[in-house]
Amino acid sequence: MPYITTNDGVRIFYKDWGTGQPVVFSHGWPLTADVWDDQLRLVAEHGFRGIAHDRRGGGRSDQPWNGNDMDTYADDLAALLDTLDLRDVVLVGHSTGGGEVTRYIGRHGTSRVDKVVLASAVPPHMAASMPIEVFDEIREGVIGDRSQYYKDLALPFYGFNRPDAEISQGAIDAFWMWSMQVGIKSAYECVRAFSETDFTEDLGRIDVPTLIAHGDDDQIVPFEASAPKSARLIPDATLQIYPGAPHGIRGDYAKAFNADLLTFIAK
Repeated sequence: MPYITTNDGVRIFYKDWGTGQPVVFSHGWPLTADVWDDQLRLVAEHGFRGIAHDRRGGGRSDQPWNGNDMDTYADDLAALLDTLDLRDVVLVGHSTGGGEVTRYIGRHGTSRVDKVVLASAVPPHMAASMPIEVFDEIREGVIGDRSQYYKDLALPFYGFNRPDAEISQGAIDAFWMWSMQVGIKSAYECVRAFSETDFTEDLGRIDVPTLIAHGDDDQIVPFEASAPKSARLIPDATLQIYPGAPHGIRGDYAKAFNADLLTFIAK
């Protein structure tokens, strides 16, 4: 399996499908690169090179004791782009991955970046818009019965708790499987990383075209706490709202997002 090694010796697993302009995907918490398989296949079939990595601490990447913070996640992404010598990259980040992409630009600039997509992303600053007790409950779930917690979390993540929702047991099982591949310390510490990191200054440094995609029924990263605030901070941002869409990209949300993604990266 393909790996790169970071400056602190951590091996990061990545998938690399297709050829052409690189589109690099950063996944949300508490998942792995596998959550992007549909989009990786999509871009690879349309003449792009799709790349997605497992964040340190989970999946097929190493699980170090240290480095479960947004600066290190961003530096790991930089190591991936530098090692593969990727240029004119489209960076796509979902949820926590959107924070990773944003902090990457804040720390490393856009010399390798052509465009950015932030989907249901955590910037600019979740803890400034939501009670800290929300994130304390997440941490309690992780260090408690995390297996059951992840099964329960999948319901609001995909909007399966809404009336008349078409529930997919397969999606719930996949969410649980990916989540359980993340080390407990990494999962626990990442909650602070995605909730308490202030990305305001990083967003102001994004000087390339940016698509901000967000469902207005997102129960994990509420729309009003994120997307419109980020759009006001990025000079060249387009805000795309998906009525009734949840946090997780699947179903009708995935169909609409995939179409918008292809249109945006092909411009």
